[in-house]
Amino acid sequence: MPVEMGLWRAEGDKLNRIVPTAIGLESELEGYIESDPSMLGEVLLVIGRQVPTAFGGFIDLLALDETAAVHVIELKRDKTPRDVTAQALDYGSWVAGLGRADVHAIFEAYKPGVALEEAFAECFNETLPEEVNSSQTLTIVAAKVDAATERIVRFLNEGFAVPINVIFFRHFEDNGAKYLARTWLVEHEGQQAGTSVPGHQTKTREPWNGSDWYVSFGEDSGGRQWADGLRYGFISGGGGKWFSQTLKNLPIGARVFVHIPKTGYVGVGTVIGEAQRFDQTMVDVGGVATLLHTLPLEGTYRHEGDVADEKAEWAVPIAWTHAVSRAEAIWRNGMFANQNTAAKLRQKFTIEQVTEAFGLDN
Repeated sequence: MPVEMGLWRAEGDKLNRIVPTAIGLESELEGYIESDPSMLGEVLLVIGRQVPTAFGGFIDLLALDETAAVHVIELKRDKTPRDVTAQALDYGSWVAGLGRADVHAIFEAYKPGVALEEAFAECFNETLPEEVNSSQTLTIVAAKVDAATERIVRFLNEGFAVPINVIFFRHFEDNGAKYLARTWLVEHEGQQAGTSVPGHQTKTREPWNGSDWYVSFGEDSGGRQWADGLRYGFISGGGGKWFSQTLKNLPIGARVFVHIPKTGYVGVGTVIGEAQRFDQTMVDVGGVATLLHTLPLEGTYRHEGDVADEKAEWAVPIAWTHAVSRAEAIWRNGMFANQNTAAKLRQKFTIEQVTEAFGLDN
């Protein structure tokens, strides 16, 4: 049975029903959602409005959620005809074929001069994930829904887990004030996006150039200090297998972008030796190979139980191309950050921002 919403004004012991009115132009509701997409039940970043598709249609609104899944938002005024569901599915099939670069291009057309990474970070306080548009969610916005559309949407959503739903808005006016009421056709707990197709990852994830790596230089009080890494040319991590094992993935010749958590990027350099226990690592000091742990250091690089390799601090010697002090760290909203000590750096935005700030040839 089609969903219906009612609103009553309570006056003493009497209830007076407020009669819903048409919102007016479809674009008015579209504008409301564009200005505050949270009215759809979750935080969303709008990335496009009236987005042209390859087959001549126009998607009313496109948005990203915090996982970088794409939301197709299609608005239809008054009763929703059966073909609206087919249209939403059609748009969803087109969106599913978009790669990361396509999503960037759509946002660039919508917000010229604004980086998607920065907008995403401002909206969600998170770095844009490596995979963008790995899944999609379809939302039909309507004032009413006919019985056929309700059956179709429920069948797809509940029977086959297709991430499609209908959200209803009713417009009320009372004593000069305007109100919007909202409800969902299928119970909404933050739409579950569809599962991504493994072969689709090559398009939705930024390609890796094969040489650039992200390194987290996590300073801790007294234990590990960036001033030492800057002075003697090394990066390090340890205190547990999880913290040191990724350092061992760094190949000689790799370019590393070093980031101090909650501070910014402080160095770009080239790996010139394999990862070793800190107490066995050699660095070049004035042309002389010297054991790192014998040098004057600000950090202790010791951990409880570090006799065992898994608990020890591990270091990798680096030839700095450009490195700065902690106080001169570079950070822009939307830059890549990761809890791993070392990870492949795919994000073009971070590479461009750091190399430009450091005056390097990208």
